[in-house]
Amino acid sequence: MTETHSKSRQQAEIAFGNIQVEFFSKSNAVEELVSAAQLRDAKTLRLREARLAKEQSERAIAISSLLAKRSKAG
Repeated sequence: MTETHSKSRQQAEIAFGNIQVEFFSKSNAVEELVSAAQLRDAKTLRLREARLAKEQSERAIAISSLLAKRSKAG
């Protein structure tokens, strides 16, 4: 069952197919950008949490060191 279409119908089908490909390509590009942004945001959050944990640890060490010096001096 092969259908033969007029030349203008064939051209219209081809043009429509090209538009669909372009549309889906743009959609995929947007999805990739969103995915990249989500990955970047997750990495930024992990790095921020690691930095804050390190700073908190360093503060605790500094405080305990100061307290140890005070107790020796007093």
